[in-house]
Amino acid sequence: MHDLLKTWDALGSPRLLVLGDLILDRYTWGDAERVSPEAPVLVLRADAHEARLGGAASVAGLLRALDAEVVLAGVVGDDASGRVLRQLLAEAGIDDRLVLCDAQRPTTTKERFIGRAAGRHPHQILRVDEEVCDPLGGDLPQQLADGILARLPEFQAVLISDYAKGVCRTGANGETPIDGTRPAAANPRSDLLQTVIRAAANCGIPVIVDPARGSDCSGYRGATVLKPNRIEAELASGVPIGSAQDAIRAGDRLCAQLGVPAVVITLDREGMVLCQPGQPGELFPTRPRAVYDITGAGDMALALFGLALAYATNPAPRNFYAALPVAVRLANVAAGLEVERLGVSPITRREIRGELLAERGAEGGKIVTLDEMVSLAARYRQRGKTIVFTNGCFDLLHVGHLACLRQAARRGDVLVVAINSDDSVRQLKGPGRPVIPAGDRAALVAALDCVDHVLIFSEPTPHALLRRIRPDLLVKGGTTQEIVGRELVESYGGQVSRTDPFGDVSTTQLIGRTLAGKPGGAGVLPANAVENQA
Repeated sequence: MHDLLKTWDALGSPRLLVLGDLILDRYTWGDAERVSPEAPVLVLRADAHEARLGGAASVAGLLRALDAEVVLAGVVGDDASGRVLRQLLAEAGIDDRLVLCDAQRPTTTKERFIGRAAGRHPHQILRVDEEVCDPLGGDLPQQLADGILARLPEFQAVLISDYAKGVCRTGANGETPIDGTRPAAANPRSDLLQTVIRAAANCGIPVIVDPARGSDCSGYRGATVLKPNRIEAELASGVPIGSAQDAIRAGDRLCAQLGVPAVVITLDREGMVLCQPGQPGELFPTRPRAVYDITGAGDMALALFGLALAYATNPAPRNFYAALPVAVRLANVAAGLEVERLGVSPITRREIRGELLAERGAEGGKIVTLDEMVSLAARYRQRGKTIVFTNGCFDLLHVGHLACLRQAARRGDVLVVAINSDDSVRQLKGPGRPVIPAGDRAALVAALDCVDHVLIFSEPTPHALLRRIRPDLLVKGGTTQEIVGRELVESYGGQVSRTDPFGDVSTTQLIGRTLAGKPGGAGVLPANAVENQA
């Protein structure tokens, strides 16, 4: 997980091309409060309307939220929805100079009606689509190809998002799937996808494809990575997928049929399978999620693949095959965050970094910096977790510390322990302390199962930490006379409490008994105590 964090921090802001079907997603929100007397249907009392980027435009928007530079290529209609979509692209900072207008077709639009039962728990109750899925007409395919090829050297990766709406040509002999299974009549025009894929290969630019649902993926031949979901992989490979091993068989078959270096099959809650020619397939499981809406998970995974593989292959080729597992793991994390939200919602780099930190903590890497803890706290709050904070020197960890930490952990979901630095311990306890250096003290506390995160601070009080982390609960040991930071935590609505007292035990007493009969006398720690202990 440490290497994953290092890679994430090093990704930079690559320039990416996203090619595919552009969709405008409209949302109407309201309360589904009764059944109509006119027909057995719900009545939605609308109170909000929203427009979002969808399809390939969604992938572009997700990439912009992740600080990538994005150029979008596709087609919109000469209509109000097309103008709204362009306005959203401009607001997101997405270059739309390769977005062409086709006056003969409408802008693909999906309108979703979201009803809240009893004022909460929103659910989609109806979707209305406006679209034409016929192949692009006239010279639009050639215009797109010419525009892309002229700018291709700008890009570190090309992402193809095929929703089978007519822009992407995925069938044999230039055929384009209409409904995901039935191809249109053969069209003699040059194949847009193959033109782009071959040109990108000649330039050493990776091409990652999120395919349309259908049995023929020959139009993606020569791409770098094919990323179908379970159903798409079943249809394309002819292999029913009921397990990870089935998915590996399907992926291996697609690698052989299409000549692609890698196939990644997304398996919803099971994770993702990575297949490469000549290599054993591998399942990358994802952790359990509270799935709120699967919309956008595939787009987010595609965006992460583009971001990660752009870094892996540019500006100088790195080890591409070593980068694939990293890309899969990052895509797993980002897609997991996306399904916890309603609709396609951008996720920031900071949020993904916070998730990576949380997973690192779960794997044992609990010691974090203050900035990292702030990111983690934001992530925990978004999940509705209660953050508990406590602090102290924790010099010579003893049973009293353990009792206090266990009680604190039981009062919330996440326990954060702040440990005084060596300098601040000396200011508080005298020149002979600490007996154990801060790094070792942090490691000992982090080893406790009840502790989620540990950080070291050098200030005499934890006020600066409390201001930034804003824990829900500040807890101190039952023998503490004054709880430092109480007024700050209570000022923003947090709570403060003490743990139950645990006998008459303290680090100072333990050190005193250990040094009984030595210079300084019982209970007195001489200035050279650390050297004496050595």
